Amino acid sequence: MGRILALDYGRKRVGIAITDPLQISANALETVHVHEIIPFLEKFLAKENVEKILIGYPLQMNGQESESMKYIKPFVASLQKKFPDIELIYVDERFTSTLAHKAMLKGGLKKKDRQNKALVDKISATIILQSYLESIKNKNNISD
Repeated sequence: MGRILALDYGRKRVGIAITDPLQISANALETVHVHEIIPFLEKFLAKENVEKILIGYPLQMNGQESESMKYIKPFVASLQKKFPDIELIYVDERFTSTLAHKAMLKGGLKKKDRQNKALVDKISATIILQSYLESIKNKNNISD
């Protein structure tokens, strides 16, 4: 069983989270500059067994794709070309930034730390991954 990687792709940075090898927990990994994501993934995927990459799918409240999809779609196309053996899955990322800020508040982080956008992106990727893991778990519980 391979790991699952989650990406919160933005215009400037990409938040990254990864599961443990048994796909039980979601863990924040890194935040990298958007221009460094492909080299980062090449290096990381050469070392780690990753079977799926989740990409945050930014939707508006009405269910329509947000403006940022014009940046995400070309990125996903390059991922498919570069890593054809890895399954790519879009995951709804509505509210992840809000949830990340709430988690930071709950965790007692100081205001300066909560303003760290790289940290917010990394936490958002973790929330995307955790929500995916929970949806799979819930789906399996229903079919049992």
